[in-house]
Amino acid sequence: MRYSTPKELIEFLKSYDPAIRKLALGLRQLVLEEMAPCHENIYDAYSAVAIGYGPTDRMRDGICHIAVYGSHVNLGFNFGASLADPDGILEGSGNQIRHISIRTAEDLARSELRSYLNRACRVALEDAHKLGEPLPQKPKSVISVVKAIYPKKRRPKSVHEPKAARRKKSTRRKTDVENSRG
Repeated sequence: MRYSTPKELIEFLKSYDPAIRKLALGLRQLVLEEMAPCHENIYDAYSAVAIGYGPTDRMRDGICHIAVYGSHVNLGFNFGASLADPDGILEGSGNQIRHISIRTAEDLARSELRSYLNRACRVALEDAHKLGEPLPQKPKSVISVVKAIYPKKRRPKSVHEPKAARRKKSTRRKTDVENSRG
């Protein structure tokens, strides 16, 4: 099933290279195929466009996320440190999150992505059972919400700008000797 892309997300991704946009939207489609129905929380954050997925709209209930950077896209697992990694493909060394970097269409086609997503969903359910938490009621469809738009962002330069406009302008000042020359 194809899932429509919110217009805000398309707008947030415009500053990225077309190949990165394609990877991001392809990964989004794959995640939704495995997780829907679910909540999709979209953040236009400082250093990346991020999209979180879970059974509720609360960040703490999130299972996985997508982070879009200038040269690649990450599929992150919110509790990846406790996720079995039989293929040894999870990256990261923090206390909680692990990710898989997607740099090419071939990376996106890896069958392990779906198995890791399914494993993360199973672990989240098992953990909720162990803790005696009531299971959240899944929504009837994908619910996409823009949660935050940061006013200041660090993004790749627009691919539509001419190269000369993208070059950083020199901030070098003339020395006293250069100034005296006129």
